[in-house]
Amino acid sequence: MELLVLGCSGSACGPESAASSYLVRHDGFGLLLDFGPGAFGALHRWADPTLVDAIALSHLHPDHCLDLCAWNVGAQYSPTAPWPVVPVYGPAGTAERLARAYEPEPGGQSPWRCEFRTWAGSQQIGPFTVRTAAVPHSAEAYAIRVEAAGHSLTYSGDTGPSTALVDLAHGTDLLLAEASFTHAEDLPAGIHLSARQAAEHAAAAGAGQLVLTHIPLWQDPQAQAAEAAPHFAGPQQLARPGLRIDIA
Repeated sequence: MELLVLGCSGSACGPESAASSYLVRHDGFGLLLDFGPGAFGALHRWADPTLVDAIALSHLHPDHCLDLCAWNVGAQYSPTAPWPVVPVYGPAGTAERLARAYEPEPGGQSPWRCEFRTWAGSQQIGPFTVRTAAVPHSAEAYAIRVEAAGHSLTYSGDTGPSTALVDLAHGTDLLLAEASFTHAEDLPAGIHLSARQAAEHAAAAGAGQLVLTHIPLWQDPQAQAAEAAPHFAGPQQLARPGLRIDIA
């Protein structure tokens, strides 16, 4: 199982990265975790958009889902179109939310080269067993655990401190955790993790390694890494576009 980071900027595109998007591949099957602005272009740079077999959306804030609209244009109108219809997993109401963003032509056929499905606690997506847990955020949001061939990756999505995330990530090989805040005692409740909290969640879950992501462009990534370092004893690194990790 391989993780490829397409975009890792938090809350918006950054000067060097698209917003959140990560491609997980195993046995030739590609599962895209989130699809934030700029990620469709990054997908062309680092991979091949036709290798995406399913799409998973942790939540419906624009920095995590809006490039599904760009992908759909390519799927219908690019020289290699039409692309196969793919399943898109997300919170309830995903189809309606993205339809408002896409604004299809009136009277046309179905505007999407995808089939929308609502998250369940567990589902089989290609070779992956994918489990979810609701996590605290300012919108309905899910952490996502992807398992195949005895290995696993757990993606926090956007979350405040969460025992549900720790439980979902228990024993995971890799925790891909958001680190939006610099740690303080008076952080806004139930929205995001600090870098320290991300590391503490990885330690509590017994994760094999930690990758910090979703760092906003107004934060210093190296400072976030330094904040996390004392709180998790395993290997840790910053996400960056083009980063590939073999999860084994």
